[in-house]
Amino acid sequence: MFESKVVARQYFLGAREQRPHAEGLLRCAQEVLPDVHRVALYVSMGREPKTGALIDWLLATDREVLLPILYADNDLGWGIAPGAADLVPGRLGLSEPPIDLGSDAIATADLVICPAVAVARDGVRLGRGGGSYDRALARIRPGTPVWAAVYDPEVVEALPSDTHDRPVDAAITPTRLITLRRSGDD
Repeated sequence: MFESKVVARQYFLGAREQRPHAEGLLRCAQEVLPDVHRVALYVSMGREPKTGALIDWLLATDREVLLPILYADNDLGWGIAPGAADLVPGRLGLSEPPIDLGSDAIATADLVICPAVAVARDGVRLGRGGGSYDRALARIRPGTPVWAAVYDPEVVEALPSDTHDRPVDAAITPTRLITLRRSGDD
């Protein structure tokens, strides 16, 4: 077990930097994605599992994709993905949709795929530390599945957590979907 979130984050982000290249989520998603209409997703950066081809595939298969818009207070708004070529520059180098539907738009998603640095088998998700996704996940409809996008070695037995951390239901990697036993499940 890691002694703190800071230590865990440093470990996993360091390991990501050693990866020869970032892999994408498309192949796995094509095999495991449920029949949903609207997916809240993110535009990958750096060594995160790549989402560009997945976004394009979802749009090509007549699904709607909600993408985050990072606000100055680190909360997230959401907009409909117009296509990768039509995204606009956002804060901190992010690519964002041009129209903001507001922070509550995530409640219209049928599935949420969020970025993570690591995830534990009990559903604890380790993010980058800004709390953006914990706030956003508090707004989803009850019963909406939440998947954390990570690489296989980033699914671990345990991670440090705080009371405000929002659990996830599964981890999607470039190779598989791993169902997690969320904290509090019997």
